[in-house]
Amino acid sequence: MQHAVRSRAAIRTGLTPVPRPRTPGVTSLIDADALRVLHRAARALLDDLPDLTDRLMALLREQEPAYRAALTQDPTATWQEAHRSLRHSVASLLDPRGARDAARRCSWRIGAARAEQGLPLDALLHAFRLGGSLVWQRLVEETSRAAPEDVRLLVHVAADVWNFVDEHCTLVADAYRQTEWQIGRRRENRVRQLAAGLLDGTGRIADLPEAARALGLPEHGRYLVVAVTGGPPARPDAARAAVPPGSRVHWHAGAEADYGIVSLGDHDGLPDPHRPEVAPGVPVVPGLRVGVGSPVDGLAAVGDARRLADTALAICPPAGGTVRLADQLPAALAVSSPELGRALAEKVLGPLLRLESADREVLLDTLTTWLDCDGSAQRAGERLYCHRNTVLNRLRRCEQLTGRSLARPADLVEFSLALTARRVLPD
Repeated sequence: MQHAVRSRAAIRTGLTPVPRPRTPGVTSLIDADALRVLHRAARALLDDLPDLTDRLMALLREQEPAYRAALTQDPTATWQEAHRSLRHSVASLLDPRGARDAARRCSWRIGAARAEQGLPLDALLHAFRLGGSLVWQRLVEETSRAAPEDVRLLVHVAADVWNFVDEHCTLVADAYRQTEWQIGRRRENRVRQLAAGLLDGTGRIADLPEAARALGLPEHGRYLVVAVTGGPPARPDAARAAVPPGSRVHWHAGAEADYGIVSLGDHDGLPDPHRPEVAPGVPVVPGLRVGVGSPVDGLAAVGDARRLADTALAICPPAGGTVRLADQLPAALAVSSPELGRALAEKVLGPLLRLESADREVLLDTLTTWLDCDGSAQRAGERLYCHRNTVLNRLRRCEQLTGRSLARPADLVEFSLALTARRVLPD
């Protein structure tokens, strides 16, 4: 660690200057005598580098709590890191041009490694400033011991020493932030992979504990999936009302739809008369289609829940709306097997479908409205703005054309399923 750093009790006041790499070929302003004093003290520091490293470790243990943990967990590696950093720092005082690149690489590696380990950046920068402070202090001590009259000359090298410290603090911070960004990207990608594996059913059982931690969801319990497509770009926000209140949800952006993996907690995904509705209605947003699947048990079954949500989504009208699978099971049967649904519609409604357009729509609309009104010709007539006898006459014509009776339960079920299949299946 390029522990060329001062303590948090700022050794210098004022703003830290932005470090500028030295341009080769530019003559230093420091005179020969100051350089001689600096090099003599620096060579003494190199000879006593283990003791310098021990002193830095003591300062870190005393002043930086984050490093205390590192020193406890892996004292040897931390000592060696500090030793390398100090060696490069002192070598750069002796040969700025020759040692510069190696010193920069050392600082960069330390910044990246500490970001991977999760050491706080403030603690890392504090360590570098402590190292810089210690090196400067030892330069002064060594010069005072060997030639006290030369101490005054060190003022001419102070700016270069601290510019070096500032440059390496900037380096280590850049390395740290870049690595932190890369870690975040890797974490995001891993979360996406785990969520995608759960939703498409390809996730491994062995990955379930990791998936639960990464998504912030329990491994066990009741789950449902909400599928959302169309509408505004921020689709999860627009569909938030479809998520049961008080539940935890992880949103995953898919190729054709966004999916919310919803942990129901104490809910079971169905309305209960003794508590608020689990999935309250979503305000109609033009083009926003929301499919709410049925509950499943455990994170391992989220793939099944996603397929149920896709089925509910397929039932949604193109103009937008919310469909809960539990409320649309007949339509779900038709969507799940479109070939059979179309075959049933043709078998039951075929004679009506082959009528002229106006006649066909009147009869199908009357039949649909009568079923929606629980078989009441009076209410159906009010909704269609016609007399009840007109409704009954149209219903009798439907029976005559199809050869089925609305009074026969089996035929009534077939009429209802056939009308549903025609409504939800594309032509």
